[in-house]
Amino acid sequence: MAYVRVDDNEPLEKSIKKFKRMVEKEGIIREWKKREYFEKPSTIENRKKKAAARKQLKKVRKMHSMKSY
Repeated sequence: MAYVRVDDNEPLEKSIKKFKRMVEKEGIIREWKKREYFEKPSTIENRKKKAAARKQLKKVRKMHSMKSY
């Protein structure tokens, strides 16, 4: 069961966000996917390619920084 302890001086919005995260973490309620609309297959492919390129660039940067030691 998810519960959140709320402090007296804590804003209500912050405690609601905490509760929402806790509920999602425990799998009680899952949030809807952000893309609830139709996407063209080419758009999906381009988005995935860009994400892969960013991931690869990050990996290369990390490896490069490790070699400098």
